[in-house]
Amino acid sequence: MTVTIKDVAREAQVSVATVSRALNGQGNVAEAVRHRVQGVADRLRYTPHHAARSLSSRRTRTIGVVLPEIHGEFFSELIYGIDQVAREHALHLLVSSYHGDPREQGDALRSMRGRVDGLLVMSPYADSDGHLADALAILPDAVLISSDLGLPGQHRIGTDNHAGARAMVEHLVALGHRRIAFISGPLGNHEAEERLRGYRDALAALLPDAQADILQGDFREASGEQAGRALLARPSLPDAVFAGNDVMALGCLSAFNAAGLVVPKDIALAGFDDIPLARHVPPGLTTMRVDIAALGADAMRRLLAAGDEAAPDDGLRAPHLVVRGSTGGARASPDSS
Repeated sequence: MTVTIKDVAREAQVSVATVSRALNGQGNVAEAVRHRVQGVADRLRYTPHHAARSLSSRRTRTIGVVLPEIHGEFFSELIYGIDQVAREHALHLLVSSYHGDPREQGDALRSMRGRVDGLLVMSPYADSDGHLADALAILPDAVLISSDLGLPGQHRIGTDNHAGARAMVEHLVALGHRRIAFISGPLGNHEAEERLRGYRDALAALLPDAQADILQGDFREASGEQAGRALLARPSLPDAVFAGNDVMALGCLSAFNAAGLVVPKDIALAGFDDIPLARHVPPGLTTMRVDIAALGADAMRRLLAAGDEAAPDDGLRAPHLVVRGSTGGARASPDSS
């Protein structure tokens, strides 16, 4: 049975006009009333008529972008790609961050109701409490970026992180490295878990006698630097370090430089993502190129094509290996003379 605005008004004990003003972000509504109306609308899963239309109607000509963070080169590149396509269609962006907190994510999404014609949501964290699913059920068309959520009717786009991590380990093994440490990303993050799984699977396949060597990180530079210092405190160093993203790899490089280690002469180092800075640090960082701006642009095109039979297929984009100076040339196996 379809829930109408009259149902929301009756449950919230206000007029239909008040419901309309509250849900469309208009003034002349007390905050307590707005909160009550919002809560009733969420509970009844009411979808305003304008939000149920195809994106082609574009009442606001604004697209909502909800990201786990907005700081750093990765998110800057992602927004750049989204914005390039939005500008081609004379659309504006409304950007919000939820800082990795599922409750804040739901709040950020609900705050966009009535203000946007479609949503791009980067949600790599598990939706264990259902905040994302509940919010998306009452919002316009959406495309999920880098998400493992199997929500019915939702479009998804992302990166094949597992295959990318395997390819990087294959590269390091081909260079003769046998002791390969891995700096992992935040717990509960789908992309981080897939990169860790790729590392483990590649080790098991290529170096079955090798032990996985995992240091916990959080995709931030400080955690990479901390992991680098932890490695330096050991009696012996691994042959190579594979960081779960470029930002942590650069933090690790900072720790190595401060200790006087020379990369790759003393230890090889690799990352994942290919942020712009990766090609400019000395030595250039070997990494898995995601083409972050293209990921954002593809997500925006997917959103614009929602409901179109000719829409591009959902799926994972394959990253590719970019070899730079930080992994150096081939080196001899430890057991060779």
